[in-house]
Amino acid sequence: MENIKDNVKEFIAECEAEVKDIYGDIDTIAEYNQYKVLKAMQENRLSDAHFNWNTGYGYNDMGRETIEQIYADIFSAEDAIVRPLIVNGTHALTLCITGLLFGGDHMISIAGKPYDTLDAVIGINDSYPGNLKNQGVEYTQIDLLDSGEFNKEEIKKSIKNNTKMIYIQRSSGYSWRKSLTINDIEDIIKFVKDIKEDLIVMIDNCYGEFLDKKEPIEVGADIMAGSLIKNPGGGLALAGGYIVGKRELIELVSFKMTSPGIGKECGLMFGQTRSMLQGLFMAPTVVSGAIKGAILCARTYEKLGFEVNPSFNDYRSDIIQSIKFKEDKLLIEFCRSIQFAAPVDSFVTCEPWDMPGYDSPVIMAAGAFVQGSSIELSADGPIRAPYIAYFQGGLTYFHSKYGVMKSVDHLLELNLITI
Repeated sequence: MENIKDNVKEFIAECEAEVKDIYGDIDTIAEYNQYKVLKAMQENRLSDAHFNWNTGYGYNDMGRETIEQIYADIFSAEDAIVRPLIVNGTHALTLCITGLLFGGDHMISIAGKPYDTLDAVIGINDSYPGNLKNQGVEYTQIDLLDSGEFNKEEIKKSIKNNTKMIYIQRSSGYSWRKSLTINDIEDIIKFVKDIKEDLIVMIDNCYGEFLDKKEPIEVGADIMAGSLIKNPGGGLALAGGYIVGKRELIELVSFKMTSPGIGKECGLMFGQTRSMLQGLFMAPTVVSGAIKGAILCARTYEKLGFEVNPSFNDYRSDIIQSIKFKEDKLLIEFCRSIQFAAPVDSFVTCEPWDMPGYDSPVIMAAGAFVQGSSIELSADGPIRAPYIAYFQGGLTYFHSKYGVMKSVDHLLELNLITI
């Protein structure tokens, strides 16, 4: 802290005082979710025997079976897949949509364009063989209204006899919109199911776990997926992803993950069960700290005159804080400042680069114990107008707070802002 200017410390203290009243509600949700996780572990009789290694095919792996049942219980699902070999959130989502959609089926994304890395999977940028479009899956995209609400009129017109999946991305992703609340999701699921009862409603739940007392499956979603190096891994999972939902859907996805007839019955955990479960146990507390850090970041940059999304006092349904900088230099230097605030590779100056799956260079600050972990303090953004930075994470609130301080201190030193 001695390297932060006194006037910056005072400014952040003022911002923190203005948001502290909001923190109580976050703690209430974290406590509720902590007991929910604890209950699932106790009811499944979690034992240190479940942390042992298995080999080969991984048949009858008690640890794998137990962690998947724990995930199913926490998220109120019938079944789950939780595996370290799901390489990221995009992989988990890809397994779902490619495992459930076939030639002649119709998929509608009703919250706008999904995250950039799914463009190649769906066929939005028709550059990769084997995408859904090339396999005969029809895709429709419906943007949210300017108000942030679902365009129900357009959704109703778009649902056809062959419409099989409604796809909903809960988080804002790289879009300047609000994240979708559980109430939003519940309302739209009821709306689309009233139109066509057999629709599969799939949720991209990345960044949204443990922000509410309910999860999307509890309000009618059929299947959802996320990454273990985001919220539910609690910063301790080294890799992996999860998929939870209806048993028959999970089975179909498992056939895509391995092969038809084998499904969930094979697959090693490579000794990761303990860290995945310990991270899950810590996740409600870690997530609550990340949300508090995002709120502080929002208030700080609002006071500095920048447009932010969401505002500090808006209801939140993911851990992401967006800041519209409007200049590439500000975006780049903000991300660099978050790198300088990291416990790992704090000496590195990050640069924009052509990341796989993105259509423009991306700058990513990720000085994390786990590579690419966005539940750890991180910031990123595509180098394209209007130059929005996406700030998230922090294994503790105090680290997230330090990241905000460091960013202000760094931008002030470069004469890019004034306070």
